[in-house]
Amino acid sequence: MPETLPIEPAQRRIIGRREWLALPELGVFPINCKIDSGARNCSLHAENIEVSEDRRCVEFTTLNHYGREVRCRAAIARFGRVRSSTGVARKRVFIESTAMLPGGFSKLILISLANRSDMNCPLLLGRSALAGHFLVDPQGHHLLGSRRKLEAELLDHS
Repeated sequence: MPETLPIEPAQRRIIGRREWLALPELGVFPINCKIDSGARNCSLHAENIEVSEDRRCVEFTTLNHYGREVRCRAAIARFGRVRSSTGVARKRVFIESTAMLPGGFSKLILISLANRSDMNCPLLLGRSALAGHFLVDPQGHHLLGSRRKLEAELLDHS
């Protein structure tokens, strides 16, 4: 799936405060994500995080929209410190994965792994993933399309 290049502000897609998203390389879909232009990075709910001895790969468990556990394996992009909204900085593992939204938009994004079990959405999409492509409508939700539309598009790409 080709990465979409940034477009002029007048042509950017309007995205709601929540959108459906798929991470097909990880086998995670559908997933309800929160759009957060105040957060720099993306963050995915992850439990049972296991970093390989050579620190090149990570395995973890996450959940899809249906509450099914999905065991994932990915190359580690980097390790970094992330400051939460409460001001606490923690070391996190970052991976890269292609994010696919309804309507055929896809982009390689950098994602930190964190326990987001207390949050309503297992995935937070930060401004680094949004920049150059979207304008955010804080009153809207799922403006790019339905969960079923995304699932149908995923089947078409299989």
